[in-house]
Amino acid sequence: MTRQSIHVAVLDDYQHAARQSADWTALPEHVRVTFHSDHIENPSALEDRLRPYDVVCLMRERTKLDAEMLRNLPNLKLIVTTAMRNAALDIAAAQQLGIVVCGTQAPQNGTPELIWLHILAHARHLEQERSALERGQWQVTVGQDLHGAALGLVGLGRIGQRVAQVANAFGMQVLAWSPNLTAERAHAAGARFVSKADLFSQADYIVIAMQLRNSTRHLVSEAELSRMKPNAYFINTSRAGLVDESALIQALRESRIAGAGLDVFHTEPLPREHPFRTLPNVLITPHLGYVTRAAYEQFYRETVEDIQAWMAGEPIRELDLAHQ
Repeated sequence: MTRQSIHVAVLDDYQHAARQSADWTALPEHVRVTFHSDHIENPSALEDRLRPYDVVCLMRERTKLDAEMLRNLPNLKLIVTTAMRNAALDIAAAQQLGIVVCGTQAPQNGTPELIWLHILAHARHLEQERSALERGQWQVTVGQDLHGAALGLVGLGRIGQRVAQVANAFGMQVLAWSPNLTAERAHAAGARFVSKADLFSQADYIVIAMQLRNSTRHLVSEAELSRMKPNAYFINTSRAGLVDESALIQALRESRIAGAGLDVFHTEPLPREHPFRTLPNVLITPHLGYVTRAAYEQFYRETVEDIQAWMAGEPIRELDLAHQ
C-alpha cells in the first residue's frame, strides 16, 4: 500500500465518544481520521459526505449503506462496523465491489441490564411516581411484585439467558419460546419451554430477545399482542422490525396492554412527532442497550485494530453473508 493519505470517516458519533474511546494515534500519520457526530438521512447528502473516504466506520445500524450507495462510493475500500452483524449494510454488494467488511466483538451485558431497567421501572411505575413527586404528590401508584410473576422470553440466546438468570434470582416464573428452541435447552437456561401463543397469553412481562432476519420480521403481530393480558408489559430492546409497530401503537392507545418499554425504533433518531413520544403508557430510551463505556471502548479499539490489519494486508474479523 502506498504512502498516500488514507481518509477515514467515523460516522454517527452522537456523543463525541469515539475519539476518547480508543487510541487513534496508533494509526500511521498518513491516515486522516474525521469524526462525524451528526446523522445524515438523505442518501444524496450522505453520498456527498462519504465520497472522499477510503474507509468508513459504522456504529451498529445507525447509517444504511445499501448496494446503490456503495456503487456510488468509488474510493471506498474498507467498511468497519461495530459488532459482528449489521442489517443496515449490504455485505453482498460490498463483496461484489471488492470492499472489505470487518466487524468488532461486543460485550453482552449492556442490553440485559437495560431490559431490567425497563421491567423494574414498569413494575414500580417509576415515571408516574417521579412525575407526581415533581407536582408535590406522594405515593400515587401501587407497584407490582416481580416475585411469582411470569416473564416471557421470546428468544433464549446469550441475552435471553442473562435475563433469565436475573428473573430466577427474583423468583419469577420464566417462560421461553423461539422458532428453534427446545424444552431441553430452555430447561438448561432456567426457563420452561412453552408455545408462542401460551407465552403471550400467560406472561406478565414479555421481552423480545431475537435477532432481526427476514424470517423473524414482524414476529410479533396483532395476533400475538391480542393474546396479552391487559396488565402485561411488552419490552423490546432488540430490533424494531421484529414487531408490527402499528399494531403495537394501537394496543397501547386502546390500553389493551398495560404498557411497553422500547429502546429500538423503525426510524432512529425517533422523529419528534412519533406517537411513542407521547403515549402515557410507554417508556422509551434512545437505543441505549449497547451504549456503555466498556462497549464503546471495545468497539473503537477493535475498529482501530481492523484498520491496522487491513493496511497490513491481513484483514481480521471479516464479515460475510452469514452476518447480514
